[in-house]
Amino acid sequence: MLIKNANILTMDNGKCYKKGFIKIINGKIAQVGEMQNAPTDDDNLIDAEGGFALPGFVDAHCHLGLFGDSIGFEGSDGNEETTPLTPHLRAIDGIDTFDRCFEEARNSGVTTAVVSPGSSNVIGGQIAAIKTFGCCVDDMIIKAPCGIKCAFGENPKYTHSEKKQMPTTRMSTAALLREALYNAKMQQKDTEEKVDFQTQPILGLLNRELPLHAHAHRADDILTAMRIGKEFDILVKIVHGTQGDKIADKLAEENIDVIIGPIINSRNKPELSGASMKTAAILQNAGVRVALTTDHPEVPINFLLLSAQLAVKNGMSAEGALRAITCDAASVAGIDNYVGKIKNGLHADILIFDKPPLDFNSNLILKIISGQLIA
Repeated sequence: MLIKNANILTMDNGKCYKKGFIKIINGKIAQVGEMQNAPTDDDNLIDAEGGFALPGFVDAHCHLGLFGDSIGFEGSDGNEETTPLTPHLRAIDGIDTFDRCFEEARNSGVTTAVVSPGSSNVIGGQIAAIKTFGCCVDDMIIKAPCGIKCAFGENPKYTHSEKKQMPTTRMSTAALLREALYNAKMQQKDTEEKVDFQTQPILGLLNRELPLHAHAHRADDILTAMRIGKEFDILVKIVHGTQGDKIADKLAEENIDVIIGPIINSRNKPELSGASMKTAAILQNAGVRVALTTDHPEVPINFLLLSAQLAVKNGMSAEGALRAITCDAASVAGIDNYVGKIKNGLHADILIFDKPPLDFNSNLILKIISGQLIA
């Protein structure tokens, strides 16, 4: 496949082509450049006619397929609320790829979704990065697991206090997480004892093979996640980061990535009382690597581009907002070797808009996922 006559935003270190081409072979990007250097031997030709080409969007944190659209309990598979520690659960085992929100994601330009268990538990389970096109989740996987989900703050307290079990305080949430990490570390040291199934995923954290995606809104919860990360020398990514603006310099100093959002919200719980659409810009300007999230289904996944547009209206640079839903989102999720840029060797996930994508009047006119033109 050859795309020609495109205004290409590669999202690769600011590289752009006013009138360029993209060559795709076997589902991957093989060549990108100026039209004068375009190959002429491709029968599968797409003329972008001056449209704007950029990488497919990446939602760095969502629950796509885990909470069925227009379905109640029968389709609610994101939270196993019977016990607070469930690191052995895998998001891929609960994802319904036939949920119509996958089509809505594709039609709005979201080609990659980082799907996470919910935030009812202290440790919720294993996160998966998947494409939004396909029928069998096993064939849609980019990387699984790509992280372990944990949660601080109100959600685990609320869920388990009703059952009269830990955690009912922020102290016990932190203690349960520490205990799980400590026990895994002890099992790892004892070479004569086999590591049990539930503990095995935690070793990925301790070996720094996987990051801990820490659901945290309040600044003190963010700092607790960072503290535990340092205690056990594990990689921590902050998810939501509502009050991250209060500690932006600290986050930047410790190189902590933040997945911000949803920035479109109704501040419907105490932790969200300080939510602001300016937080993403404040963090990015402070030097924090930022990704934007819809937290689907909290906000529909097809509003990811709208989130970036609103972030720009609230102080984020246009380039920064696009990075937050493409290359930086992929880097935060640990999948930047696969997606997030128009670059040789990466997956051919490409969008073409009729106008600059952050223009509120822009329209997505063509989408390609893994080298396949999607209707």
